[in-house]
Amino acid sequence: MHKSQVTSHKSQRGTRTLVRCALWFVTCALCLGGEAAGQPGFPSGYGNRQAPGTVSTEVPAQLREVTFKQRLNEQLPLDAAFRDESGRAVTLGELFGRRPVVLAFVYYQCPMLCSQVMNGLSSATKALPFGAGKDFEVVLISFDPRDTPEVAAAKKREHLGKWPEGDAAAWHLLTGDEATIRRVTAAAGFTYRWDERTGQFAHVSGILVATPEGRLARYFYGVEFSPKELRLALVDSGEGRVGTLVDELLLYCFHYDPESGRYGLLVMNLVRLGGVLTVLFIGAYIVVTRLREWHLPFGRP
Repeated sequence: MHKSQVTSHKSQRGTRTLVRCALWFVTCALCLGGEAAGQPGFPSGYGNRQAPGTVSTEVPAQLREVTFKQRLNEQLPLDAAFRDESGRAVTLGELFGRRPVVLAFVYYQCPMLCSQVMNGLSSATKALPFGAGKDFEVVLISFDPRDTPEVAAAKKREHLGKWPEGDAAAWHLLTGDEATIRRVTAAAGFTYRWDERTGQFAHVSGILVATPEGRLARYFYGVEFSPKELRLALVDSGEGRVGTLVDELLLYCFHYDPESGRYGLLVMNLVRLGGVLTVLFIGAYIVVTRLREWHLPFGRP
């Protein structure tokens, strides 16, 4: 092939590569833009309409007061008084004290998002090796003061109608007055806002895990929750009351990252654990080999 033709061929190939890279970059940008616009936690229809092909980084005015900030190790007000789905007057303290608690802020007349949070929580807890009511409790607090125990009971029947009675009894759907609700949500870093235009509350979706003493331990955002991470959070928050030795070993290898709200693998701890197991294996091998050399049956004096 002539030298000029080789050069032309290389040039064309380089051009095609640049075009592919550009298309890949544009596709990724569009996907990320679509993902950002569809993040769970806000009612649909929010945000300023932009011209096609433009991306807005400005937070809509109606969402600037809507947050779910982590307040790790903060104490929940356990004297806060509510009513459960049966109409019984309870304080948060009555639902704490014995085991860790999975806590979520929802409202029972929410048209979509809150039901998704409850469904995601149900799916995650069903996959756990722990038992609701035995190893942990589930507490849902409505942040809509218009919700009543009757509304909460209907929501519980709708959501947990097919659950075993023991598991359903571990779910506590609370309602209360606005002052009490604000007191608890403020302690947890959860803020929300009523939007007249949509007739809905704007809020961020997620769940929390609290210690038996009512201290906030872990936050998970979204509407789907990893059973593995929820399991680690319950073991971590249970302070030795939940889980087995295997769970403790898993917790040694994973660490909660507050910035991402996820558990990540601790490589150094995993390396250390692997080193210890290797030393133990080598030591056991040497002992067995020595016993065989001495013609002694293993396990006898």
